Amino acid sequence: MNSILHITNGDSFTQKLKQLNLDGDIITWREMLCEGKTLSSVGSESFWKTRFEFLNKNYKVSKSWFVEKTLKEYRSLCNHKQQDQIVLWFEYDLFCQVNMLAVISWLKTHRRHAQISLVCSGEQEGQDRLFALCELSDEQLRQLYDNRVELSQDDIEYADYVWQLYCSDNPMRLENLGDFGNYQFDYLEEAVQAHLRRFPSLRNGLNSFENQVLSIAEEKELASKIEFVGAVLQEENPYGYGDSQINRMMGRLKPLFTSFNPVKLSKKGMQVLEGQTNYYAFLRNNETYLGGALKYNFLYNNDSERIHKL
Repeated sequence: MNSILHITNGDSFTQKLKQLNLDGDIITWREMLCEGKTLSSVGSESFWKTRFEFLNKNYKVSKSWFVEKTLKEYRSLCNHKQQDQIVLWFEYDLFCQVNMLAVISWLKTHRRHAQISLVCSGEQEGQDRLFALCELSDEQLRQLYDNRVELSQDDIEYADYVWQLYCSDNPMRLENLGDFGNYQFDYLEEAVQAHLRRFPSLRNGLNSFENQVLSIAEEKELASKIEFVGAVLQEENPYGYGDSQINRMMGRLKPLFTSFNPVKLSKKGMQVLEGQTNYYAFLRNNETYLGGALKYNFLYNNDSERIHKL
């Protein structure tokens, strides 16, 4: 009988997966590689050092927490060498798709002879929105599992290639990616496009999601920052951010608000939202990375949907 290893997208789903009583061991991939600098050498000492520095500085993650939660689970993955079937459980959004690419890149190097298959949640028949794994019933999850997609060597090579481009210092290389339809990644093209829209816009210096956050602040009467974060989380978007990422973003945009209790844009905030003034110069720094690229070294043109290098 073949042995199976499941790699999941996070702790919440790991708990749900355990209740399905499927054969095999479970490893949780505890990272958020859609934020902060990434190196293409997944699992290397320099990779983890870079990740810890980002998480420690921006999310106050302690060394002991990082070792206990992330590195210990990674070492467990390294020690699972016998399984010849590996099942990846990820979702449609950018958060999950970037983590998925990194895991496949690691498997390409370290588990060359394993059969890798993918379970990816998103579309559900008869529904007009996309679903996370934890939103699905046990029956729906078993159906997804039974219909999981086996990745060919070409699929694995392609995922690794996209990961290398994500970690490069020039996001314009991702613009020229084609042939998404030739590979078994139904949600990767939209995730890549969403990633490119995270670079500051020519229009006002804010990226797509930052502009969406300002729009929510203007359109809804929100009594508190907690309500504000909740409203942002409820809006459909391709990013998959949680409340910690949204709170960090709001910290950067704070000068565009007169208050968070209640939520109210400042005069400058309204001017930025309406495109009357550009906020790029106030946000620019040389420490904010998206993958391998410095965020403020590039601008996104919404009209042409292309990236420009400064």
